Amino acid sequence: MAARDALLKVANVNPASVRTHTDRALYSSVGIFILLYGVYAIVGAASFVDASSNYSHPWWQWLVGPPVAAAVIAYDRAVVGRVAVNYERLDSTDPHHLLRRRTFGLYAGRMLLALLFAVVITEPLMLARYKGEVDAYLGTVHNRQLAQLEHDGAIATFQRQIDALRAQDGADDAAVADLHKLAADKRKESASTYDQALADSRANGVTQRAGCPSGGYCDTLVQQSRSLMDEATRLDGEAAALRSSQEHGRQARTAQVADLMGQIAEQRSANRTSVEAGAGFGARTTAMWHLVTSDFWGFGFFYLGVAALLVCLDCAAVWLKLVSYGNGYERTEAREARRRELSATKRHEQELRMAQSARELAGDGLETVVAERRLMDAAVAKATERLMAELEDQTRLVR
Repeated sequence: MAARDALLKVANVNPASVRTHTDRALYSSVGIFILLYGVYAIVGAASFVDASSNYSHPWWQWLVGPPVAAAVIAYDRAVVGRVAVNYERLDSTDPHHLLRRRTFGLYAGRMLLALLFAVVITEPLMLARYKGEVDAYLGTVHNRQLAQLEHDGAIATFQRQIDALRAQDGADDAAVADLHKLAADKRKESASTYDQALADSRANGVTQRAGCPSGGYCDTLVQQSRSLMDEATRLDGEAAALRSSQEHGRQARTAQVADLMGQIAEQRSANRTSVEAGAGFGARTTAMWHLVTSDFWGFGFFYLGVAALLVCLDCAAVWLKLVSYGNGYERTEAREARRRELSATKRHEQELRMAQSARELAGDGLETVVAERRLMDAAVAKATERLMAELEDQTRLVR
């Protein structure tokens, strides 16, 4: 019997007043819903704490749920176990006078509490349910944010500075390369001129004469080839000198580029940390609602369905109490309460009458005592007067 009454005690009802199978089934169901809500509140509060700590899974997250569940369960038990007894017209036998009209303020407060819990507790549970999808969407958002920061933030400024420094290196390299190219062209021209001189010396050239006499056309070509070769050597020397003069600037720019690359790496790390920090409860809720609105039948339908189911679980116990107003249990409790109140009222009335009679008897006795005291005082006064008169007569005779 104790096991059968356990759920009734959880529902905060008097097992002695539950006399029908219907009422027992009703309040046993209420007890089951209250226990289920306790589990739901504990898990939901732990999920909320976990979400608030950016999913760091603190060990104390399971310590928050039991007090919260106990508080709400106490409220539910107070609502379910309350019987609105009508204490007016206690001597009436009309069943309609047993209970007062329902007070909806109590139920409205519980419904408001259920909605608050639905927002605070149900949302973390739903985020845990769709964690994979939310993480995937947040990854896309974070990559887009990082790309935007790369394009518009400090990294873009640093990159432009690096590009300018590298452009200066390129300009210096181009100047040196131009000198080397000019020198190469001079050598090529010198080789071509020397080939012409050789051809002319073999009687295959312009003069059609063999040999290369001094002052002749062949000799002129040889001198021109040597001049071009000397000029090429001079250009290579100028290129080497230019390269040497650029070395200090190159080293400075290399140091600046290395420093800017370090700043870019630091900025990227800071950007990633900042962007990835936007993965807490608010960001995940935003991601969840984006998934719900963008793919209602894939996410929204089940999201709203599960949320509605949890809200119904939250309100089930109070709802059963609300719709079962005036059942056999409540009428039995009301009759017993009205009987006790009527008995106490009658007893109080009897005590008041006895007290009134006692006061009346006490008042009559007091009046009698006062009258007797007055008579006694009058007799004493009369006797005293006669005694004084006799004493005066005796004194007069003696004289």
